[in-house]
Amino acid sequence: MTQSGSGQHGQHGSGEGQAAAPQGAGAREAGRTDVDARDAVELRRTLGVGDAVVIGLGSMVGAGIFAALGPAARAAGSGVLLGLAVAAVVAYCNAMSSARLAALYPASGGTYVYGRERLGAFWGYLAGWSFVVGKTASCAAMALTVGAYVWPGQAHAVAVGAVVALTVVNYGGVQKSAWLTRVIVAVVLAVLASVVVVCLSPGASDTGRLGIGLSHGVGGVLQAAGLLFFAFAGYARIATLGEEVRDPARTIPRAIPLALGIALVVYAAVAVAVLSVLGAEGLGQASAPLTDAVRAAGVPGLVPVVRVGAAVAALGSLLALILGVSRTTLAMARDRHLPGALAAVHPRFQVPHRAELAVGLVVAVLAATVDVRGAIGFSSFGVLAYYAVANASAWTLRSAPVSRVLPAVGLIGCVTLAFALPGVSVVVGAAVLAVGAAAYGIRQWAASR
Repeated sequence: MTQSGSGQHGQHGSGEGQAAAPQGAGAREAGRTDVDARDAVELRRTLGVGDAVVIGLGSMVGAGIFAALGPAARAAGSGVLLGLAVAAVVAYCNAMSSARLAALYPASGGTYVYGRERLGAFWGYLAGWSFVVGKTASCAAMALTVGAYVWPGQAHAVAVGAVVALTVVNYGGVQKSAWLTRVIVAVVLAVLASVVVVCLSPGASDTGRLGIGLSHGVGGVLQAAGLLFFAFAGYARIATLGEEVRDPARTIPRAIPLALGIALVVYAAVAVAVLSVLGAEGLGQASAPLTDAVRAAGVPGLVPVVRVGAAVAALGSLLALILGVSRTTLAMARDRHLPGALAAVHPRFQVPHRAELAVGLVVAVLAATVDVRGAIGFSSFGVLAYYAVANASAWTLRSAPVSRVLPAVGLIGCVTLAFALPGVSVVVGAAVLAVGAAAYGIRQWAASR
């Protein structure tokens, strides 16, 4: 197998080394098949380190921090901070594996490309399928979150409008998306900072409410970690944009851990602040944890600001999610795992416009017709499966044994957290992966015939 990204591989081959080519992967050039290498149009490289970090933060520091703390506290009780720590460790391992792989394969598609190149076509396909299906459901959840905060009585209509508007923004070019995400991240960080300051002010907080324990057992902590992982997973968006960043071999390995580190600091500060006011039990019962926290801290005037911040955060997450799903759709279409028409790149805007329109249409239909309150668990299952493939791919890189520790820990962590999620999420997630695998098998059988 010829390794993809020849320029980058020349720089990194001695440091990373390559494992033996997996059977059935086929020859590659620049992360695509020979047919696609002739036909595909390259996306424009316009994003620097700062832009990539902002896009990752727009996904991580989004609606998850406003919504995931409550379910996590219900699952773990006094162990919610332990759950956050476990989720952060698994996310860090995943991020490091993704960063190493992205430097070698700087093409759109993220783990879809890495799994295909390192493990074989089926595993790449399964990773891409997990990402597209899980994150499409997550897109609908974020859109409905916007509707619930902006106009609760017309949540579905607002959700569809948000999807249409952000699809138009993405259609105009990834640089416009990066600038809008920068504004959204600034607003959300300002709101979260105000929540932390208010909750930790003298008279409002009580450090006795931060007691860390295992009131709901180890299983509760792991389930909370799985739910909180939903909010950490935004750094995947940086890897899926590998074809649109400048000097990806240098930019992506810097941007991913930087974005994850900033998100972890923000999450830890918000979790400690809210717990110090509500306690684990109160946090678990809260339908809107951050608004409940500022109200309990004696500053009800901040509630509307937090509501606006939640809506803006959901918009930021939705923007980055549509961006990432459309790029993975592009990569899968290039390899004919999805209709080849979706691989088209707009001649003026240099974006995968058909993939973006298709993703926007599907998300708009879901947002208009279904209740996706349970989508966080389903999305987490799909994303954990996606990162399990990423870690397994990173394991195949020939290097010092110590460098295999993180991929091993990440792989074990992903599988453990996936099956610690609520039973319905596990059953539905496993069924959807099985459907994807069956579709792949049927397609391969038909091709052989």
